[in-house]
Amino acid sequence: MPRILIAECKQEVSSFNPVPSRFEDFRVVRGAALLDHHRGGGEEVGGALSVFDADQRVQLVPACGASSNTSGGVLSAASFERLSRDFLGGLSDVGPVDAAFFSLHGAMQAENEDDPEGFLLREARRLLGEQIPFVVSLDLHGILTDRMLEHSDAVVAYHTYPHVDFFQTGVRAASLLLKILTRGVRPVTARVKIPALVRGDELITETGSIRECIQLAQQIEASDAGLSAGVMWGNPFTDVPELRTNSFVVMDGDESAARTQAIELANRFWRHHEKMQVPLTSLANAVRLAGEVRSGTLVMMDAADATSSGASGDSNAIVRELRQQNYRGRVLAPVVDPSAVRQAFAAGIGATIRTTVGGAFDSARFQPLPIEAQVRLLSDGIFRSESFGWPWDAGPTAVLQADNVTLVVGTRPVSLFDRSWFYANGQDPRRFDVVVVKSPHCEPHMFANWCAKLINVDAPGSTSANLRSLGHTRCARPIFPLDGAVDFHSVAQVFRR
Repeated sequence: MPRILIAECKQEVSSFNPVPSRFEDFRVVRGAALLDHHRGGGEEVGGALSVFDADQRVQLVPACGASSNTSGGVLSAASFERLSRDFLGGLSDVGPVDAAFFSLHGAMQAENEDDPEGFLLREARRLLGEQIPFVVSLDLHGILTDRMLEHSDAVVAYHTYPHVDFFQTGVRAASLLLKILTRGVRPVTARVKIPALVRGDELITETGSIRECIQLAQQIEASDAGLSAGVMWGNPFTDVPELRTNSFVVMDGDESAARTQAIELANRFWRHHEKMQVPLTSLANAVRLAGEVRSGTLVMMDAADATSSGASGDSNAIVRELRQQNYRGRVLAPVVDPSAVRQAFAAGIGATIRTTVGGAFDSARFQPLPIEAQVRLLSDGIFRSESFGWPWDAGPTAVLQADNVTLVVGTRPVSLFDRSWFYANGQDPRRFDVVVVKSPHCEPHMFANWCAKLINVDAPGSTSANLRSLGHTRCARPIFPLDGAVDFHSVAQVFRR
């Protein structure tokens, strides 16, 4: 009976967020608790378990599961050392195994390690053996490094953006691992490096031009020899040496087909890369446009402070501009500011407080905004996401009413790619004239399908779609769009074990 190890380590960071991530930001479960946590859930490990549990021929060996509660800044050196000790200790404690499934993200960075996932896989090889198969699931925003490919037999990446196929990706990865164990398939991977950092609607897999790549990847996976395929366009905010876009194809022993298909995926991507940027509207113009909307809700997308992409969540830039232009419509906005929350709790519901909001963490970009506000609601900040039912914890949270602006103020960042934080604190976005959304994209029914207008705002922040504003210093150059003319010639590199 083959023994299959299960392990998880997931985080996405922005190198431009000045607030370091800590070990305490992770949910860590060990041993059987890892299986209990994920069985019946919608993440990658849950999908993999649905496959393994249905096969009586295998025995599961749970090790360590670590997943950050939200994205954030670069992980501190001490925290990565502790995290890696926990993760690798979990591997060394389980005894001999015949295969391993790793659920990783791909866009981690630590102060002392630019490629944490590659490091963990290399050390896992040292502990578990060179011969057993490793299959790794990844976010398509992951940074696919040479070391990750050298120490895995196959990688499997999401096919959707916005991401809705966490579970399905786990199913695909587990099914591939069973093919290696029970059918003797021999994965060979071809990878093409593409010098591009991209954002925008063309990457929405249901409607954007990236569909051409995803459809081909799915066709490759459905073919007789196809095992895995995809395009990973990385996280442009994780500024590390191997940041770029990658196409990859994993075939059963057919190196030539893997090369050909990986090059075709890369060429399809490159044909559209120049339009894979976000048309941004300046802060001042966005607020002027808000004044022209006579009915319905205007959504201002503040992707520059997207906590799901690694930002600090404490931007007040849009609210500040609305006040400066004396916008009088009803405004709903999220912000992270522990001090303001503590003051609200001390005063109590119904009290009026004088405080500041914003600039609590990223003080170089955001200056605290003085407000006088009524405390409308206080909560523990614990809720479930609207999208997937995941448990989130924003810490103690206050709703503050400052004239025409309603602020949902949390103690720590949580992902905001749906409406759940608003709903959990008694606020219905449809009842406001302007709603600030701190996410680059949400599923259409969240906002886009019903709002009167949606504007992508060129606000400051550590996850700005205005990539040239961020100040990359580590990634390989030249690269689009940071540099002028960028030449690209598809060259496939092959990895096999």
